[in-house]
Parts: sequence; C-alpha cells; structure tokens
Amino acid sequence: MNKVYPSAAEALRGVVKDGQLLAVGGFGLCGIPEALIAALRDSGVKGLTVISNNAGVDGFGLGQLLETRQIKKMISSYVGENKEFERQYLAGELELEFTPQGTLAEKLRAGGAGIPAFFTKTGVGTVVAEGKELREFDGETYVMERALLPEVSLVKAYKADKSGNLVFRRTARNFNPAAAMAGKLTVVEVEQLVETGDIDPDDIHLPGIYVHRIVVNAHPEKRIEKVTLSPKKES
Repeated sequence: MNKVYPSAAEALRGVVKDGQLLAVGGFGLCGIPEALIAALRDSGVKGLTVISNNAGVDGFGLGQLLETRQIKKMISSYVGENKEFERQYLAGELELEFTPQGTLAEKLRAGGAGIPAFFTKTGVGTVVAEGKELREFDGETYVMERALLPEVSLVKAYKADKSGNLVFRRTARNFNPAAAMAGKLTVVEVEQLVETGDIDPDDIHLPGIYVHRIVVNAHPEKRIEKVTLSPKKES
C-alpha cells in the first residue's frame, strides 16, 4: 500500500469534508503541519470542529482557517495569541469547548488506546465539570471525561519511512503522537522521507500502523510566535 502523496492537497483529497471533527497536532506554532493546514484552507471545507491545543496565531497555522470562517468550534486548552479567535468567541461566532491541557492530551491518548472514558480530578468544582458525571474514589471526587476520536488527524513529524513509521524532533513531538493515534484516518507531514527499514526500530516514536497518508514538506517555515532578546550588554 502506497502511503506517500505528491502534495498536501492530494493527501487531503477525498478525505476532508464539511462538518468533520479533526485533530491537528502542534503546540502554539511548534510542530504544526503547515502545508496540511494551508491545503485544508484551500480545500474550502467548512463547519469544522477542530481539536488542537490552540488555534495558531493571526494569519498563520489554524488562524488561517479562523479568518476564512471554516472552523465553527474549537476544542482547545489555550486561546491566547490570536485576536481573531478572541473576537469570534466573544461575538458568539465561534464555539469553544475549553479543556485543560493535560485532559486534552489524555482524551486524545485514550481515543487512540481504545479507552472510551476516564476519570480525573482536574476541573472538579469548575465549569469544566458542568454536565459531566462525577464519581468518588477513596474519598476524592473525580469527573468523567470522554475520549476524543477525530475523523481525520493532521500531524507533523520530522521523519517517516515509506511504511509510516515516525520520528518526532524534540518539542515538536508535543500533541502530535496522541493526535495521530486517535485519528480514524491520519495524514502526516514530514521533512524527511526514507525507505522502509532505514529507521532503527529503537528510534521509532510512533509505528506506521497509525499512519495512512504521508506528504513531504522539506522546508517548512517554522515561524516563531514571539522573539525575545536579552538586552545587549555594554562592553
């Protein structure tokens, strides 16, 4: 089975559609699948519910899909760094399911592991727990969280072989493995593609069984959200 596609647009062809639940890897702008997000924007699909730690920044990452009004709902942990996100939410134009970061990661991991739900103390006594089942264990109250099972996951890895075995690079690993595992169909954007067998098994971070389509973007922009420099010391 050939998993390699010639472009991001081709990798998404016949996969994405209106009204889908999607997961997108990344943390801020670190480890986001830049080419796949741009291809998703260009596909014109709308009414999307997107699971992602945040929504990029204005004009880049998932922020591009907010500007084109293709996202109707975000399932996120962090809503800063994006003025259009804030404007749409406060205006009632964008739904938001605000989810603690660790809970969001575990909801994706649980989805990939076949675990339908789990209990956590995080969010008990707050709006996060409203409408959810509460249960007591050993004298402590826990809230039940349901796993997330996106129809499509878009993720970024540093390297893949042609079977889809993945290697992530440093902090770009973030939500990407969990998003890849949870997706019913996972499309991966990589910087390097090698032959099957070229990656030492001990170096594989995620096995290819979770990966359905691969596209190479050898030179992503890797934009930095904020550049902070220390004052130059006088000599």
